[in-house]
Amino acid sequence: GAMGGSASLIPPDLLGEYQELTFLSKQEILLAYKRFSELLPKEERESACSARVPKSHILTLPELRANPFQHRICHVFSTSETGDDSMSFEDFLDMLSVFSDSATSDIKSYYAFRIFDFDDNGILDRKDLEQLVNCLTGQGEESRLNSAEMEQLIQNILDESDIDKDGTINLSEFQHVVSRSPDFASSFKIVL
Repeated sequence: GAMGGSASLIPPDLLGEYQELTFLSKQEILLAYKRFSELLPKEERESACSARVPKSHILTLPELRANPFQHRICHVFSTSETGDDSMSFEDFLDMLSVFSDSATSDIKSYYAFRIFDFDDNGILDRKDLEQLVNCLTGQGEESRLNSAEMEQLIQNILDESDIDKDGTINLSEFQHVVSRSPDFASSFKIVL
């Protein structure tokens, strides 16, 4: 339809609710809706509010394509009951809300913690930290750390962060570290 056509597909009361429940403006929500419905097959676009987009389509968004944590991001924000990491429009909005400039540092760090907790067990242990470092340094042979370098780096991270010295980083320890990194919030964002 015409340029203004897609806006009418979100019922006004729902639009108001989305504004209250997210850090997004009305404009951002409408843009998100447009981007989300473009990931759906043509025949499903009319009902984008109730459709789910497969993870493989979400990962085609340029903002996620370049993100080393793309799989974890889909996993953490997906409410799929089958565990296929597909996203509903509301999942998609939640993700954009957390990654928006308006989201608080506490919210960002809470979700960053969940994204970095690769085995979903509620703490960042050495194994999670190793995967985290691998994601950040890239998977190429030349960029990968050798085991001694990895060990040293993980030890440094734990020395910095593990306040109760139990060998893992819990959410409050993670949030404490993040509160001392002023550029964390600005690096943790996706803008459509």
